[in-house]
Amino acid sequence: MMLTEMTTVTGSALPVQGLKDHLRLGSGFTEDGLQDGLIETYLRAAIAAVEGRIGKVLIARRFKLELEDWRSLGEQPLPVAPITAVVSVTVVDAADVATVVEPARYRLVADMHRPKLAAVGVLLPVVPMDGRAEVVFDAGFGATWAEVPVDLAQAVMLLAAEYYEARQPGDGGQGGLPFAVQALIERWRTVRILGGKP
Repeated sequence: MMLTEMTTVTGSALPVQGLKDHLRLGSGFTEDGLQDGLIETYLRAAIAAVEGRIGKVLIARRFKLELEDWRSLGEQPLPVAPITAVVSVTVVDAADVATVVEPARYRLVADMHRPKLAAVGVLLPVVPMDGRAEVVFDAGFGATWAEVPVDLAQAVMLLAAEYYEARQPGDGGQGGLPFAVQALIERWRTVRILGGKP
């Protein structure tokens, strides 16, 4: 399985000014925008860390999932949430010939923790021997920062501020996420019980 991010979050969707306010950085100087690139980098790193821990996409993007075969014949769990749309499903044979699957043959089972692609009928299309399946989908809470749940937005701000404050060599902390960030994201984490399939 390989998940590829096909689109990225634009700089205008990031709360650069919000983090500057959170950090209480001064304004009115000639170098007002001097640290914007650095702030954006820390925001992107914090978003990636939070998304990786909770399996949720904060700001809308398009992804491609490549699989050697389906998890089961009738459905395929998708690795992130919330998914807003399945754009396409394609099966590719060993000679790299792609066949787009008709949308009438599959559907999205939306779920905040475990979304999946399900067959309409009994079976998903057969993946050719030595081939692969490609699922392209859109995921995210929304296209703007305002659509990100408040607790997750606050977790990103706290973590980005931590990265900003510890930017000098040797300033590294204990590793892992700060307790406040962990507390904010805990309810969003996917819990696996008894080794069940995600």
